[in-house]
Amino acid sequence: MSSTVRPSTSDTAPLPSRLAEAVAASPLAARLTGPLERLAGLIPSDGPLESVLRGRPLGHPLHPALSDVPIGLWTSAVVLDLSGRRYETAARRLVGLGLLAVAPTALAGLADWRTTRPPARSVGAAHAALNSAGAALLTGSWLARRRGHRARGVLLALAGTGAAGAGAYLGGHLVFVEGVPDRAGA
Repeated sequence: MSSTVRPSTSDTAPLPSRLAEAVAASPLAARLTGPLERLAGLIPSDGPLESVLRGRPLGHPLHPALSDVPIGLWTSAVVLDLSGRRYETAARRLVGLGLLAVAPTALAGLADWRTTRPPARSVGAAHAALNSAGAALLTGSWLARRRGHRARGVLLALAGTGAAGAGAYLGGHLVFVEGVPDRAGA
């Protein structure tokens, strides 16, 4: 782990920081680590796939860079949704492209998470759960749009992008407060 200084969880700390610290101590988040560990165990360790997923050929972790792709596409879709019906086809396509970017992003995150230690492990599990919820809601959005239910699709996209945004906040907490992923392993 890096020499990152952990923020105070005092009442004067910003609410999001206090929430992230609460997640780190949460028994629910800790219970999510078991299933996530089994999933991460499916990625072969110490091979070329893990090397690429950990970002070793790039010299830095891959997951943070990949995570910008689905979030950027989904945020752009929401902006188009709020701009009017004339952009509905483009918004649906952006949602779908974001969904295609989820698998490689999640795989890179799992490869990094596997080397994470408590309490960051629980935060990482909550990060994964929020992003999974966001992806599920955005899958519903894409399906609703394909079936001609634009309003439902827009609402699901707003909810999904909100969940992914909360997951992104926890991802930032992992990087900037917890020092994850371990840079020595990248």
